[in-house]
Amino acid sequence: MLERLEIETFLTLAEELHFGRTAARLQITTGRVSQVIKALERRVGGLLFERTSRSVRLTPIGRRLADDLTPLVAGMEEALRRATDAGKGVTGELRAAFLGEWTAPALLRAVARFGERHPDCRVDVREVQLSNSRASLLDGSVDVLLASFPFDGMACGPALLREGRVLAVAADHPLAGEERLSVEVLAEHPVVQYPQVTSTGFKQDRTPDRTPSGRPVPKGPVGGSFSEMLTLVAMGRGVLPVGEHSRQYYPRPDVAYVPLHDAQPIERGLVWMKGNTTERLREFVRAATDAVGSFHPQAYPPDQPAVSPGRLDV
Repeated sequence: MLERLEIETFLTLAEELHFGRTAARLQITTGRVSQVIKALERRVGGLLFERTSRSVRLTPIGRRLADDLTPLVAGMEEALRRATDAGKGVTGELRAAFLGEWTAPALLRAVARFGERHPDCRVDVREVQLSNSRASLLDGSVDVLLASFPFDGMACGPALLREGRVLAVAADHPLAGEERLSVEVLAEHPVVQYPQVTSTGFKQDRTPDRTPSGRPVPKGPVGGSFSEMLTLVAMGRGVLPVGEHSRQYYPRPDVAYVPLHDAQPIERGLVWMKGNTTERLREFVRAATDAVGSFHPQAYPPDQPAVSPGRLDV
């Protein structure tokens, strides 16, 4: 069995590739780092690092050991954290956020259900924007976010909300008088684009490069926020596929919303950093799934339930 110091020293040196920085991080001497690595190399029967006066590099054996050990150590740390959370119970504070005004009532319903079950855990609720939603999860200022799927690179729970899609066009646009449209119409008009900070998967879902039949979709100007994107639509600079709730939450006399009859519905749910999966967060996802199941059923077509099948993806 490898000792904890051996594992920590080896993986830290594999990351830093510098004996001094490794020693500083582990709060031991550089001599101790060298001693531990040499002892480990004797056990392995081969060099783990190539050392020169100017550089330190992993050998093929060292790279293989690092690749094998890293997920095992991460799994052990996660198991310990889950056990600690279970032992302490669901307490402390959870920072939850919503993206888009119409998701706020659903999040508050989830917060209320969670509070009933776990009164010793405080939930702080805030709003994020397109420009900082991902950054808020990455920097830890938000633990869990109710947002649109797909949200690349994050763990996700079941879809909680579902809505049809409509096409936002200028009020005087030739399409404004139509009763409904096909997604194929996107090939005939510039489509306003989401900010660069939004993920590739999200942009492909909302503003695809091609229609279902393969026709290229012309790209319009980029908006910095959703309101700015709608303003570009109102100016006649392009069209924009959005959720049908935009009619209610973003009504504008200069923008018309026309149903897209053959578009897949938009789904929204909770997303979070996979490494931030605590028992507290798990319980919040469960509470949200239970609470939002009966939320505003009139907002969904009869054949589309408010909560779609899904699992807690951790």
